[in-house]
Amino acid sequence: MDVAVVGAGVLGLTCAVRLAEAGHRVKVTTAAAPADTTSAVAAALWYPYRAWPAESVTRWAARSRTVFAELAADCGTGVLLRAGRELLRSPAPHPWWAAAVPDLRRLTPEELPPGFVDGFGFTAPVIDMSRYLAWLLSRAGSLGVSIVVRRLSTVDDAEGDVVVNCTGLGSREFAGDQSLVPVRGQVVRLANPGLTEWLLDEDDPAGMTYVVPRHDDVVCGGTADVGADSGDPDRAVEAAILSRARALVPALVGAPVVSRGIGYRPTRPTVRVEVEDTARRPLVHCYGHGGAGVTLSWGCADDVVALLPDDQRTIG
Repeated sequence: MDVAVVGAGVLGLTCAVRLAEAGHRVKVTTAAAPADTTSAVAAALWYPYRAWPAESVTRWAARSRTVFAELAADCGTGVLLRAGRELLRSPAPHPWWAAAVPDLRRLTPEELPPGFVDGFGFTAPVIDMSRYLAWLLSRAGSLGVSIVVRRLSTVDDAEGDVVVNCTGLGSREFAGDQSLVPVRGQVVRLANPGLTEWLLDEDDPAGMTYVVPRHDDVVCGGTADVGADSGDPDRAVEAAILSRARALVPALVGAPVVSRGIGYRPTRPTVRVEVEDTARRPLVHCYGHGGAGVTLSWGCADDVVALLPDDQRTIG
């Protein structure tokens, strides 16, 4: 059948790919080109961040991790598998999403930098979003998916037997969902001096710190400004991010800045992946992924395909 996907961030494109693979005719309509979405700014370290509920998020994250591990075999996807450490300043139980990570282990004292008392090590997908979004676009195009850059005011403006809403924060207007709260994140990207290990310190009293090496650059962050939905990169905030990142990883001292960015995580009490029956046609929602849109993308896209009405689903 004809499926109208609204939104071309990582969720919209991934849903479009899965829907087309299932045999549907898919048209994506988006207010912004993929390179101009929040997805393009993401550090895109696989990690369930600010996304709920736990059981569904763990399942979606596990499924996506499996797919990313497969994609990492193709250098053209921009997906890497990187070992890394989550560092903690106080003892903690295993994370609630531990079931999604087969190689999760507690760090030994020798692996903890000064000031840290606990932590976890595991291998995680790291996705270079500029390359990955280009790959998703190419994959979608090869499946016959069409993409139109045009802002839709309402669901009724979309053309299709079913509409799939992947508008992220845009769902405040597009779906009338006032439970969505933006959480602004700022990053700065440095030339990669040869790093391969990612590091995460959410407990830093001066602000969350992450260092995520990709192919040619290292994404350093970050911030979590709840309720902020506008603004340009702040140089004072950037200086603080770099100070924390370089203290954690001295190899970054002297690495030049290559780019910077601001993104807005679409957060709500729970990720919304469900069907809303409207008078005209089914509307499948897929938004509210917080800081885990990439992390949950393939699992959620599989659920979107499964949610299509049984009497219209393409068989084959």
